[in-house]
Amino acid sequence: METRRDVFQAIADPTRRAILALVAAQALTPGAIAEQFDSSRQTISKHIQILSECQLLSQKQHGREIYYYLNPRKIKAIADWAEQFRELWEGRFNYMEKVLNSLKK
Repeated sequence: METRRDVFQAIADPTRRAILALVAAQALTPGAIAEQFDSSRQTISKHIQILSECQLLSQKQHGREIYYYLNPRKIKAIADWAEQFRELWEGRFNYMEKVLNSLKK
């Protein structure tokens, strides 16, 4: 499936983040996912479609059921990209802590 959507727009939505958290724990069918939300099944199906288009979810068919799985490679790629900013801010916070400690003395 071709990626048509931006992965960061996909994970910006709290419902889609909740879906990712559910599927991270175990593979689930669309019906099982939809049962966890107050939204309609069609709405959840659209969220699943967006996550699939961004390759955050993969699917496998077992008998008559389709199960959705978290795609750990895509999640790792996002985490790796975000890591550069964590390191930057961590350095800034450490510097700020040193400044504050020196002001206390």
